[in-house]
Amino acid sequence: MKTELANEMAFAAGKVQYDEHVKRVLANRYILAWILHETADEFRELSIPKIAKDCIQEGIEISECPVVPGQANAPERIIGDNTEDKVPGEGTVFYDIRFHARSMGNQSLPMKLLVNIEGQRDYYPGYPLVTRGVFYGTRMISSQLGTEFRIPDYGSLRKVYSIWICMNTPASVGNAISRYCLTKEDLIGFIPAKQEDYDKLCLVFIGIGKNPSSGGILRLLGVLLSRDMKAGEKQQILAEEFDIPVEQGALREELNHMCNLSDYVEQCGIEKGILMGRKEGRQEGRQEGRREKVLEQIGKKLARGKTVEEIADALEEKPDTIRELIASLSAM
Repeated sequence: MKTELANEMAFAAGKVQYDEHVKRVLANRYILAWILHETADEFRELSIPKIAKDCIQEGIEISECPVVPGQANAPERIIGDNTEDKVPGEGTVFYDIRFHARSMGNQSLPMKLLVNIEGQRDYYPGYPLVTRGVFYGTRMISSQLGTEFRIPDYGSLRKVYSIWICMNTPASVGNAISRYCLTKEDLIGFIPAKQEDYDKLCLVFIGIGKNPSSGGILRLLGVLLSRDMKAGEKQQILAEEFDIPVEQGALREELNHMCNLSDYVEQCGIEKGILMGRKEGRQEGRQEGRREKVLEQIGKKLARGKTVEEIADALEEKPDTIRELIASLSAM
């Protein structure tokens, strides 16, 4: 029988692996195509196959990094050019998925966009989630200096989408999609401006609650992220309802891994509760609640501009412990 420590480690490792497989499933180009088609106006008139094959990560923007161990490449899944955005003094921000896309939209020339997809398990992480989305989006805008444009060539700035997939939303939110975009409002008179010159940032929040409505991106994501459905059932729905090829390749493999890990993590949690003498893991729940409270306090202090050292001093913790907790906040 596993020791308590070994079970703790297995439980934590299983959750990390599960989250990684979720990201890989969401990074499938057909899944991304559905997300763009349903949330971004530039892709609404295009077919899913066209978006998947022609619009996502074309040409030199496609990563050459292997996506499945032992394979040279899996063309269904894409990886963005850089998922780490670091600026001295600001710390490091990790994006779940980031990639380039092109669309004709309403323009005479192809529009180049930069897209970020985030999977969020905690809808109330202790700070306004939409504000974090604003930060991610604006960082992607400012990081284009020196790569997509040079001063004063501001016209080459790409539009940015930061799309947040919020799992297990509370009943008060349920299944919903909201967008936050830059718009123009004439308060006095009229100042002429082309929409494409200021329409450079759009945040999209997709809430996945219980029993997503049939059809559309809510149904698709509800199926993909369900902890109750088996891999075979998910694959059948993806093929029959959404025309997503899953007979072979990376997506089928990732779905199998994800569903197997879901069962594994659940079993580890049960064993963990039994080994620690807890009925239904009540003590674990209390500890998790305390940890969430600490994370909430850290989030609030970060929002007020507190440093790691100041937070550690206030919470009577070591700075390294606070850094680990901040890293777990960024991964949520």
